[in-house]
Amino acid sequence: MRNIAVFASGSGTNAENIITYFSNRNSAKVSLVLSNNRQAMVLKRAEAHNIRTVFFERKEFYVTGKVLRYLTLYKIDFIVLAGFLWLVPENIIDQYPGRIINIHPALLPAYGGKGMYGDTVHKGVIANKDKESGITVHYVNKLYDTGDVIFQERCKVDPSDTPESLAARVHALEYLHFPKIIEDLVEKLPDFLIKSPEEA
Repeated sequence: MRNIAVFASGSGTNAENIITYFSNRNSAKVSLVLSNNRQAMVLKRAEAHNIRTVFFERKEFYVTGKVLRYLTLYKIDFIVLAGFLWLVPENIIDQYPGRIINIHPALLPAYGGKGMYGDTVHKGVIANKDKESGITVHYVNKLYDTGDVIFQERCKVDPSDTPESLAARVHALEYLHFPKIIEDLVEKLPDFLIKSPEEA
């Protein structure tokens, strides 16, 4: 069984949906939830499901390598970003090539890049009078929202939409599709050697 780590910065509804999905699957399980926000609701959601949680600070992510040591310690095979707002450092990307994915609440490359998340994205879509929006699942690289696209699903934008109503429609797509995409990718993973914390 594969071990999945989920990184999130906020409320964690996507993370909880993923945890629930894999709670009765044999292919993988969510073994670790990590957040850069000590007050993030995602940590409480994970704890309610008896999932290990880790809060980390910027230095532990980018300088000391402590976060990578957690990933190797718990033998993580696959990393999912679900509302996580920091760039992933090179040491983690290099350790997990093709094994880190993110979900974005728009049809990339539109409305991507630093600062483009949540209501900021939905406000932009509405302000530009776009006819459709949706979700993009993509591989993570060293830049925001530029990794290869794995999957996109579209939804209509109504003239009467508010950022909140559009967000609800986009979230519904996320909840429906994201766990299954993760499962499909995890089931195709070749085995790879997870380095020990000392080696990483």
